Amino acid sequence: MSTAVPEGNVAGRLSFVDRYLAVWILAAMAVGLGLGRLVPGLGDALAKVTVTGVSLPIALGLLVMMYPVLAKVRYDRIGTVTRDRRLLLPSLLLNWVAGPALMFALAWLFLPDLPAYRTGLIIVGLARCIAMVIIWNDLACGHREAAAVLVALNSVFQVIAFSALGWFYLSVLPGRLGLEQTALDVSVWEIARSVLIFLGIPLAAGYLTRRIGEKTKGRAWYETKLVPRIGPFALYGLLFTIVILFALQGDAITSQPLDVARIALPLLVYFAVMWAGSMALGRAVGLDHSRTTTLAFTAAGNNFELAIAVAVATFGATSGQALAGVVGPLIEVPALIGLVYVALYARRYFTAPAALPAPQEDSAHV
Repeated sequence: MSTAVPEGNVAGRLSFVDRYLAVWILAAMAVGLGLGRLVPGLGDALAKVTVTGVSLPIALGLLVMMYPVLAKVRYDRIGTVTRDRRLLLPSLLLNWVAGPALMFALAWLFLPDLPAYRTGLIIVGLARCIAMVIIWNDLACGHREAAAVLVALNSVFQVIAFSALGWFYLSVLPGRLGLEQTALDVSVWEIARSVLIFLGIPLAAGYLTRRIGEKTKGRAWYETKLVPRIGPFALYGLLFTIVILFALQGDAITSQPLDVARIALPLLVYFAVMWAGSMALGRAVGLDHSRTTTLAFTAAGNNFELAIAVAVATFGATSGQALAGVVGPLIEVPALIGLVYVALYARRYFTAPAALPAPQEDSAHV
């Protein structure tokens, strides 16, 4: 679709599809809600289409969404990202220290009388994003190679740290503060399975596509012929995923609007604080716009599939914890698409430091 957007009048330079992306996403949300509300039993039917606890419709949408973006990554440039401590260290700090702590504080501040929803939000805060952040980063002209590295880094830490952080934020810290404690029973395999499916498969497919395509046809053909053909499927996968997510819980969302609103408020604060704080930190340590954007979206997003799976497995599909997990992406989608436009506008306030590699020339929208 469209290529990198020059500084200045960003909105006016976007393609028709990109310019009205928010409209397509809102329409997908409305379609999903309508289907979930008007088609009896649709949500239950979709929820049953699983393999080893993984929702096949959601998995299909995410894989179709992520594959084109990961096929665009220039894997030969990743070495410059892994050596950039100004990017890696802030990312680890934001994702595994600041993010969970902020969500814990917001959950207790906004939902002190609703323990089930509060626990669900804390679980959302522990599940760092490894899937949908790829497309938000690409839409906002973030650094693709940096996104691939940070998502992979989050995946490793997720397998190692999720259970321990869940124990700390649901049992240890509340106990030390004299608050209500909750137990969280989740296996390392369940977390690893989520990582392998939602990151491993599209990452391997994208990498092999580039390697084989460039080897057989050359880089020029790959960039000018193949990438434009597969690129639109990222948007199709995104819209399909949104429709499925909203259809799964359309009835619950529309029948409990006040509960959804109470869950949504701390989530909105969380996304705004994490994203704005990350942008400010990236600029303060001297990162260029593309890497700062990647830092912000990887810190603000969450792995909703893992959070929902953990909540359902531990507390049940009809639990308040599961509803809070589902509301997470329903708020995250419109919030982060709005921040995509803010990120594009913010390009004018950044300059590329000489000490850093220049932003990728082929950074493009989906």
